[in-house]
Amino acid sequence: MALKHEPTAPYHSAQDALRVLETVARHTAGVTDVELARTTGLAPERLTALLRMLRREGYVEQVADGAYVTGAALTRLSSAHDRDEALRDKLQHTLDELRDSIGAAVYISRYVDGEVTIAQYADGPATPAVNEWVDFRSSAHATALGKSLLSQLDHNGRRDHLSRHRMTRLTSRTITNDKLLLSRLEAQPPTVPHLDLQEYAVGTVCAAVPITAGSSVGCLALSLPLDQAHRLRQATDRLNRGAAPVLLSLAI
Repeated sequence: MALKHEPTAPYHSAQDALRVLETVARHTAGVTDVELARTTGLAPERLTALLRMLRREGYVEQVADGAYVTGAALTRLSSAHDRDEALRDKLQHTLDELRDSIGAAVYISRYVDGEVTIAQYADGPATPAVNEWVDFRSSAHATALGKSLLSQLDHNGRRDHLSRHRMTRLTSRTITNDKLLLSRLEAQPPTVPHLDLQEYAVGTVCAAVPITAGSSVGCLALSLPLDQAHRLRQATDRLNRGAAPVLLSLAI
């Protein structure tokens, strides 16, 4: 399976943040923002925004003299001893914050061994998760997260998936024609979120943005009840902005 990967804005943000983190890690006694700007080549405004995000995520800390040092979250994620647990905890914390800031259930989905999986999610009484009334593994053609994952595969990878999972009509809006679905996936720019407007379940709308890191295909998604569909565009914009910290955690 080959990937059809075109970098998105969150991907570039995560890459720039990694450059900042690598520089901070090399300066164990601390490094100033002026030195960081000179070393990384990032514009001051860009660097300021990245440092704000890195501090919020606990990857860097600012000491008394204003210099930046590595933070506790980075130290734990960099440890081989409990990295898997640390990564899961970190991602869950990020998802919980996204759920609260967006006001929607949010999900991390991955394409593993040819199947759609929900790796982690955050919901709550006011932000209920989608009722998985049809297995997500067999409904990628109808879900925002499924379409996002399929869009990151090459043409043969998509055809292979659809050959193993029949495109069943789940609602009156579900696309069941493989040629139509494949043409839409091919035509959609990577920077445009994938949507599910009652294609998987009546009464629910969803959106998904890619979080491909290396050879791992993934996406970040949200769901809203239909009576909040008017919030979908704004919520999706916030989801897209929240993708950078998720990508960064996966890349460290």
